[in-house]
Amino acid sequence: MKLASFAVETPTGRQRRVGVKVDDGLVDVTSAYAARLAAEGVAAADELARATAPPEMVAFLERGDRALEAAREAREYALSTDEHHHADGGRLVFALDEVDLLSPVPRPTSLRDCMVFEEHVQNSLGEEIPDVWYERPIYYKGNPGSVVGPGDEVAWPAYSETVDYELEVAAVVGKEGRDIPVEAADEYIVGYTVFDDFSARDTQMAEMQGRLGPAKGKDFANALGPYLTTADAIDIGEAGMTATVDGEVWSEGTPGHMEHSFADIVAYISQSETLYPGDVIGSGTVGEGCGLELGQFPEFGDTVALTVEGIGTLENRIAPR
Repeated sequence: MKLASFAVETPTGRQRRVGVKVDDGLVDVTSAYAARLAAEGVAAADELARATAPPEMVAFLERGDRALEAAREAREYALSTDEHHHADGGRLVFALDEVDLLSPVPRPTSLRDCMVFEEHVQNSLGEEIPDVWYERPIYYKGNPGSVVGPGDEVAWPAYSETVDYELEVAAVVGKEGRDIPVEAADEYIVGYTVFDDFSARDTQMAEMQGRLGPAKGKDFANALGPYLTTADAIDIGEAGMTATVDGEVWSEGTPGHMEHSFADIVAYISQSETLYPGDVIGSGTVGEGCGLELGQFPEFGDTVALTVEGIGTLENRIAPR
């Protein structure tokens, strides 16, 4: 199942909703689930639907398995009925060209990004990889307030002249946990999305000479999307990954080459630290998955498109100067 966050204009203003992908459209989960409950004669169907499957992604994920089941039931009901609106006026299904598709998690509860592909580390460091990298998944904490979604234009920071993309996939945490054993860690991942960790390379390289960071080199644009594919609907290790710049293929890979699995990463991060629904954890860049490794960089005005099989294509244009 592919989940989405989207925005739609209503008589009362712009609203954010949670959707389920169907063909070339989205089922509004909250409205369709309310319609299903009402059709069965359930009292206060609207209130129950909003409590079970809220129209905002982090709140939705906090409801856990019950919200996911409601989404499945909403999809089945919307596809099986001739009803187009719920009694409260809410639409059941929207065509993609009627909505603004947002990042599936528009404001993550936290954002972490790892570095677990050996080829990328070797290419980037240009020196012997330290033992600690093999011993534990290394990560940094990014800025959850700078998330952008599919189709959004990336405004490059004025302090940087070197544009770069990073081809990654991200796991999204679906339930709260602390000191999670590795053998149970997969149960805490609700699904996966595409992640473009845009990087101001000149700034990043300068600031990390101070033995801390990255910070200003990374925190201005974290692109996620277009969908959150639930973990039961994708074999993430086998998913093909591709990056194109203005239609030309620059990078390819699969998450199967991760030195540390997402289960390893979740278990490590949760040591004496609580993970929450809506936390986003990036894999880091696949080998040759960025301009730094290739010796060429995108330019201002270019469009970068990252595709992960089973999830979709995340496309962002870098704003011209």
